[in-house]
Amino acid sequence: MSRIGGTIRWVSALALTFPFALIAAPLVTADDDPIKNNWNGSGIGSTIWSRTPGGNYWGTIQAGLPDDPYQYKYEFLCLISENNFDLACLAGTAPCTQAEGGRPVNWYIALKSSASPVWGFLSGPSCIYSEKPRDILEEIAARIEQDFKNSNIAPATVTSQPGPNTLRGAETNFYADAKEQVFDIELLGQRVHINATPTEYTWTYGDGTAVGPAPYPGAPLPEARWGEKTATSHVYTQTGDYPVTVATHFHGTYSVNGGPPLPIPGQGTFTSAPVQLSVWRSETKNYADNCNQNPQGDGCPGVPAKP
Repeated sequence: MSRIGGTIRWVSALALTFPFALIAAPLVTADDDPIKNNWNGSGIGSTIWSRTPGGNYWGTIQAGLPDDPYQYKYEFLCLISENNFDLACLAGTAPCTQAEGGRPVNWYIALKSSASPVWGFLSGPSCIYSEKPRDILEEIAARIEQDFKNSNIAPATVTSQPGPNTLRGAETNFYADAKEQVFDIELLGQRVHINATPTEYTWTYGDGTAVGPAPYPGAPLPEARWGEKTATSHVYTQTGDYPVTVATHFHGTYSVNGGPPLPIPGQGTFTSAPVQLSVWRSETKNYADNCNQNPQGDGCPGVPAKP
């Protein structure tokens, strides 16, 4: 590099050919660099950090089908002529600060089959670097599953019908109310937007019985239908007090700095606060007295029941 007046003189290859990303795929480049999602100032793309021809720079290149019919090249921004750069122009471009030796470039595309390729603008400005930049998105991807599991997602609430008391031997209907939730966290200095969606439910009825995971949260019944069997109802065979909970399994997506949503591996499980349910026994007695004729007869209002 040499400084000439108000310009900087650089010598570097300006063109390279790489496969273009039609879809993200588990491929590798000639350097055996694994494809992964990378973050840059404009968001996230399915790209990898790879050396440019000659090994002078590191750049985020598109990666995908090996029979891609296109070829690609980059051109430095603020190039005056040959390898002379305008300092004032460079000062007005977005800074390339992810690693040492950052330089802004635009990317161009042309058909490989053309003897005289016509280059069209593809994207930019983006940056290339003399050292491989720190891959922030890869670090976030390595942490996001655990952070999602430890996040403050609100669990479902549980309702029983009837409740808080029910009868031994009767169907007691339960349903969960879980909501989709969105929130932002800061991770490795980046703004990460998370969307959490409830997908499955595991019921624990407090008497040693558990059901799930299942995709249905249950639903309320009108009072006239209480006692009907439902997908989430339960029959208690013993009297007593039972804590009832539901564990809601959430799947999530995340985006970094306004980029596209990416799936969070695995799922987060969040358990509701227990609902205390008292199970009573019912008794049926037959009486021969007519309370209108004998108000003091067995079973009549105000008359103590006989043991």
